[in-house]
Amino acid sequence: MTEVRVPTLGESVTEATVATWFKKPGDSVAVDEMLCELETDKVTVEVPSPVAGTLSDIVANEGDTVGVDALLANISEGDSAPAPKKAEAPKEEAPKPASGGASVDVMVPTLGESVSEATVSTWFKKVGDSVTQDEMLCELETDKVSVEVPAPAAGTLTEIVANEGDTVQANAKLAVISAGEGAAASAPKDTQYETPPAGNGGPGKDIKDGPAAEKAMAEAGISRDQVTGSGKDGRATKADVAAAVKAASQPSAPAPAASAPRAPVSADDAAREERVKMTRLRQTIARRLKDAQNTAAILTTYNEVDMTEVMALRSEYKDLFEKKHGVRLGFMSFFTKACCHALKEVPEVNAEIDGTDIVYKNFVHMGIAAGTPQGLVVPVIRDADAMSFAEIEKAINEKGKRARDGKLSMAEMQGGTFTISNGGVYGSLMSSPILNPPQSGILGMHKIQDRPMVINGEIKIRPMMYLALSYDHRIVDGKGAVTFLVRVKEALEDPRRLLMDL
Repeated sequence: MTEVRVPTLGESVTEATVATWFKKPGDSVAVDEMLCELETDKVTVEVPSPVAGTLSDIVANEGDTVGVDALLANISEGDSAPAPKKAEAPKEEAPKPASGGASVDVMVPTLGESVSEATVSTWFKKVGDSVTQDEMLCELETDKVSVEVPAPAAGTLTEIVANEGDTVQANAKLAVISAGEGAAASAPKDTQYETPPAGNGGPGKDIKDGPAAEKAMAEAGISRDQVTGSGKDGRATKADVAAAVKAASQPSAPAPAASAPRAPVSADDAAREERVKMTRLRQTIARRLKDAQNTAAILTTYNEVDMTEVMALRSEYKDLFEKKHGVRLGFMSFFTKACCHALKEVPEVNAEIDGTDIVYKNFVHMGIAAGTPQGLVVPVIRDADAMSFAEIEKAINEKGKRARDGKLSMAEMQGGTFTISNGGVYGSLMSSPILNPPQSGILGMHKIQDRPMVINGEIKIRPMMYLALSYDHRIVDGKGAVTFLVRVKEALEDPRRLLMDL
């Protein structure tokens, strides 16, 4: 008996409603055949069958609300399953002879909320190679992160459906593995589960979209041919309909080449150039940064901070701190604490604009910008305002390592309310950071440099750092921005203020 459970629903989504069952108890089902459709407050999720067999019973009926990993149904495997299937469609059993191995499809894994496609960047295996279960087969690149695809079963890789450079939709088939002895002979013609082109099926196909998608199309007043289905067998989902409506309402943007043509290049120079396609992550970074400039009224205000007290405090306690907490005491925890303190006094810097509303956040999810070989990423430390210095340092250390290794999930880079970017680690003395939409503020840290300063009428050498706050002038006034930066400066120049909440 195999259990069918609710899959992962996405960031912050803990429950769903069973919208439609496509099968009833006693029906035969094939591997990856759609059993039911779940609706959350954000997306529609289709639940495929994990095995071939007979649907024994349905635990969660249409209209029931279920949590993540809740039991939906049970499927019986064994001798009773194949008989009904052959009666309905004998030809479907041909690709899986009893004496051979079973063909297992390698599918695109769940990519995360709002991510519908990815690019195949690297295949680690080639056709004919033997693979073990959970061995990495290939790597996909999305707008936000790289996703490794493990082998769902041990066997032989007999077919690669999506080659390097191909763009694949969520739940699309990537390859076929023949599991067990003699599998190689039966796998090449595993056409039973071939994913047809997106749409409502080809000639002779009778593919029905889910009721949620049909209802959404009716409400939006768009036809089925305007929607590109990303579900099983090209079925349209509610998210596909929303994407089609959005695309129809927006005028097509001119190609970048039309607005900014490349300057002529001589034949001699062209021969010495190297043209490399931008990664999806780099394209996303470029688009989001440009969108921020086009949307927000970005202004930057500057100040400088004397790092003497922070450096002295760090030097005095760093060994005890590391011995007790197992992590080094850095400067980022001081800046994170100082920003959380200042955001309480100037909440609009921690807010965002939603249409004609201002959404104030009574919490701080701190984004820490990190440069990686793949590009700039911003992992988020959730509820940083409620964390201790040690907890912040541990979180920054762990997420920084995962960022460098390309192991960050999309959930770890979503939901930030404010961002800190430290250009000082690269030697930057002064810069104007760009907002990370939809956030309204970002603090730029810079290089610590000894400079002569006038202290109580005397010239002294002090370790100074320039600070830059870029903010959205639509929501943050100049007074609020300057006040925020002054509060950060005060907290860093006298860390005792953080303890006394001053």
